[in-house]
Amino acid sequence: MYLTLLTLIAFCCHLTSAFYLPGVAPKDYKKGNLVELDVNVLTSSNNLLSYDFYYERFHHVKPEKVDNKRENLGSILFGDRLHNSDFELNMLVNDTCATLGTVTIPANDAKFINDRIKEGYQQNWFVDGLPAAEEMYDTTNEQTFYQIGFSLGQYDPSKSNQGPWLNNHYDILIKYHSDEHNELHRVVGVLVWPSSVAETKTENCAVDPRSAPTLKLDETKDNKVTYTYTVRWEPSNVSWGTRWDNYLYVFDPNIHWFSIVNSIVIVLMLTGVIAMILIRALHKDIARYNTYGDEDAQEDFGWKLVHADVFRPPKNRMLLSVLVGNGVQLFCMSGVTLLFAMLGFLSPSSRGLLVTVALMFYICFASVAGYVSARLYKMNQGEFWKRNIFTTATLVPGVVFAIFLFLNSFLIGANSSAAVPFGTMFTLILLWFLVSVPMCAVGAYYGFKKDAIKNPVRTNQIPRQIPPGPWYLRPIPMMLLAGIPPFTAVYIELHFIMNSLWFGRVYYVFGFLAIVFGILGVTCSEIAILGVYFTLNAEDYYWSWRAFFAAGGSGFYVFLASVIYYVRSLTLDNLPSAILYFGWSLVMSVLFTVLTGSIGYWAGLYFVRKIFGAIKVD
Repeated sequence: MYLTLLTLIAFCCHLTSAFYLPGVAPKDYKKGNLVELDVNVLTSSNNLLSYDFYYERFHHVKPEKVDNKRENLGSILFGDRLHNSDFELNMLVNDTCATLGTVTIPANDAKFINDRIKEGYQQNWFVDGLPAAEEMYDTTNEQTFYQIGFSLGQYDPSKSNQGPWLNNHYDILIKYHSDEHNELHRVVGVLVWPSSVAETKTENCAVDPRSAPTLKLDETKDNKVTYTYTVRWEPSNVSWGTRWDNYLYVFDPNIHWFSIVNSIVIVLMLTGVIAMILIRALHKDIARYNTYGDEDAQEDFGWKLVHADVFRPPKNRMLLSVLVGNGVQLFCMSGVTLLFAMLGFLSPSSRGLLVTVALMFYICFASVAGYVSARLYKMNQGEFWKRNIFTTATLVPGVVFAIFLFLNSFLIGANSSAAVPFGTMFTLILLWFLVSVPMCAVGAYYGFKKDAIKNPVRTNQIPRQIPPGPWYLRPIPMMLLAGIPPFTAVYIELHFIMNSLWFGRVYYVFGFLAIVFGILGVTCSEIAILGVYFTLNAEDYYWSWRAFFAAGGSGFYVFLASVIYYVRSLTLDNLPSAILYFGWSLVMSVLFTVLTGSIGYWAGLYFVRKIFGAIKVD
């Protein structure tokens, strides 16, 4: 089995590109050396359907042979499709006017291109691993920064001459850093100023960016369009190791500190409440219970009345153990991935590497999911161990994969380049059933092989009757109330992550994210302990699901926040984009619920075992 596992991992690694540590593998050029310009998909923040650069309806100039650049698994899943181009860039060789080619755009495709311009589609180029960008100025901080990508065309509905205008000329400025001793040069910045020019000059076609656009596609007839470009090389003091600094610009860095402070305040408040309960209530209750005995204390103290039922197996024990096992798997994956990102292993120059590494860690930690699920299921006296193994390995990944297939069908129907190809889909299935499922089974084998976890008190054969409790301790109200603090602790950082996902911005402040992740774990644990305490005090011994959903209820607010973000920040006016957005938001919310719910359950279990292990029961 191990030989099969190693062979499959080697095969999957062959399908992905290797990565390097930041600063380890710079590429040096001599004067006159060819510097490749690669083109990626066209994207828009107003439409989630991305298009391949060489999609036939755009009629971009194609090279004689289009090469598909090898991408890693995460990059393919995120829709990147990198190709070569006919742009000729030679190190330190300026070109005042180069013709890329002339194309004929039919009337129907002219309308298609005009519609994409109105939707704000942008072109994405890469030179030596650096994205082409437009130089912007932040008036608040009075600093310049690079905004990745540049517009396909120009459209301003507020002007009388609104367009749309197609950009067919590109002024390319490439900044380089030189090693004077060896006469070697490295690319450290790529800027592009697109322009719309109806009549092309032959000698010097540089265009003033402030000049009015002139090329407008006629939707009633065929249009001939000539694409041109100029190339300028400019020396820079920026070193190769810091060339990403202008791209990774933070508009307001103080907001991240505000997020940390906000989260810490929530943790301190919850810690204070728990400290009051543990010191003033529980400590006195346990001391009194051990002093006066069971019979004298039964009428006064609610939580101790259920000592003979508190470890009774919960309803749907199979589902609970499966969700908690998968939650621990997500927790381990998130923690280790964040650690690698903080240490600088996940360079932004390798697109999709973060997703690839997270996916590989998720598969590797399937054994942890199987082990945890088996241990919990055995502790709760479960008997169908084969079903437990299969459900642990397939339930949560199966739900995510089913949503993924549903959304991918929309992308295929819309001819979007973001549709995952069959080969990548087949690779995911292989990783799931030939690596993840066997590893989960191995973990479950060792989990079931161990002795069942012993409870500190015995459980009666006849269950105790549960009295009616207050409304706020019912499952749904408790989930909605308890889910607010964990969500509040991560809301600000979640907003930045959503900006990165839907607006194509690079998220890289993993140090802040790691701190927030730790605070989230503490907040989920504390809110679950509070929920369990109040549940037991109401003489309700079915605390397991309450602990899970007390912390897991934050997933509901994550989805609610995505709805608000859709209304306030996005302008997606087409059905496929809306379905894609809410589909992936649902996936994110479900996984967040499973992750936080598992943290809440473990905190609740630890709390219950501690307090009932501290009392004397005959």
